[in-house]
Amino acid sequence: MAPTVVLAVVGLLAGCAYRHFANDPGEATLANYLRSSVHGMGLALSGWAVHLYFTSGSSEWVRRWPLVVELVVQSVIMAIVVATVAIGLEAALYGHRIEVAWLVDHFPRIVGITFGMSVLLGAAFELSRLIGSRVLLNVILGRYRRPTREERVFLFLDLVGSTSLAESMGELRMHDLLTRFFFDIDEAILAHGGEVHAYVGDEVIVTWRLAAKMSERRYLDCFFAIQDRIAEKADSYRREFGVVPLFRAGLHAGSVVISECGDSRRQIAYFGDTMNVTARLQEHCKDVGRALLVSADLLRLVRPNSDLVVEALGPTQLRGRAAAVEVFAVERRRRSTNA
Repeated sequence: MAPTVVLAVVGLLAGCAYRHFANDPGEATLANYLRSSVHGMGLALSGWAVHLYFTSGSSEWVRRWPLVVELVVQSVIMAIVVATVAIGLEAALYGHRIEVAWLVDHFPRIVGITFGMSVLLGAAFELSRLIGSRVLLNVILGRYRRPTREERVFLFLDLVGSTSLAESMGELRMHDLLTRFFFDIDEAILAHGGEVHAYVGDEVIVTWRLAAKMSERRYLDCFFAIQDRIAEKADSYRREFGVVPLFRAGLHAGSVVISECGDSRRQIAYFGDTMNVTARLQEHCKDVGRALLVSADLLRLVRPNSDLVVEALGPTQLRGRAAAVEVFAVERRRRSTNA
């Protein structure tokens, strides 16, 4: 909702600016400025609608093509949609037939600006989608140019039985399953303030920066929101792949050192024992037959509601670690049903 409002305001201001700089000063009346602001807002929102379509699951057909083709297709379609809206608004707002002078002088300029902005914004969006919008912003600002220590929460989530699935389905079908799974869970992660750090094989690493003003329940809620998301899509997975993905996860909170690393390909990396503990918690899920394991450090930040059951598994010696970790299993409380 917030981006839509922001874009509506930006379009309104852009329409006023266009009226001021591109039109005849003799036509600078309040009514014309209002028309131009509505015109600009309509163009901005129509372009945003096209963008939302191309970031939804419905546009999967274009994502199978090379990125340059995808950008061109998006830009052309956006230019066509915005041009159509521009003509419709011109007729509706000014209450007359489309004048030849407007088609010759202003319409090509509007289409050209729209196409150019679409290419630039599309490229920026694809770049942010490739490396993450927060990572891109932090790289631009140089926030982690020097090693920085932060308190963070990590979720390591791993697909169950991926090796046997790859054997039975084949590598290409397994790739399709993983791609679909990562796409479907992304909305739940973003809705709970999570940031995808990396996809490692059949595993996704999610992180949150600790912030006192935000609900800390979101860390646990994120995992169960992912469960709900996959449950909603269960029939679709069965039809397409013959199986519904199952997954396990580990949640842990602690201090990490963050810095940029690499040269020809720069990325933001996390270092420290917190990463190791989270990974080992996720691995330990298999040993104890649980879907979600969390550490005592994580539970100190969260007060689980009555809909969750937290079971203490006691001090646990995780692989490759000398000190024991207090481990807890978390699951939803089963609702009692009367026969």
